[in-house]
Amino acid sequence: MIDNRTPKPGDIYQHFKNKLYQIITVAIHSETGEQMVVYQALYGNFKTYVRPLSMFISEVDHIKYPEVVQTYRFQRIELEEDKVESSVEKSSKDRLIDNTASGNIQNILMDFLDAKTYEDKLNIIIGKKKYLNDRIINDMAASIDCSIEDGNLEKRIQDLIYNLSTLSRFEFNRFR
Repeated sequence: MIDNRTPKPGDIYQHFKNKLYQIITVAIHSETGEQMVVYQALYGNFKTYVRPLSMFISEVDHIKYPEVVQTYRFQRIELEEDKVESSVEKSSKDRLIDNTASGNIQNILMDFLDAKTYEDKLNIIIGKKKYLNDRIINDMAASIDCSIEDGNLEKRIQDLIYNLSTLSRFEFNRFR
């Protein structure tokens, strides 16, 4: 880790040219061992990029870009929902969920993305239902190429389950 500015998966960063990106992960280059930031554009075609961590957290070259007021090349931003959550103390139950391996949102999402069949994905959602939130539902829905309407969390989970149930029904019957 280079310093305490190392991005974490899910963080949103603003590039000094005012584009937004979401951190996917910090990876290790297999040949050099250098830490690399893997991030995705939150605009246009949502392309995925990789950049050395040292460059990602570096300061803007103010000689080359004198009009830029942002200090760093990429600067973490807080969305309104992040500000509300950080201003309110989490309950001990929330802290327990955050620190429990079975409640770790990143682990749940990775298990979901790694699942080989729609039925496996469905089982993950049903098994981890109490740990799901709007953000992970959006990520899961996007990964199976469907959209879930905003609204009540329970209804959104049910809509995702319905979509996966439908996909799983046709998964093995496609080539018959």
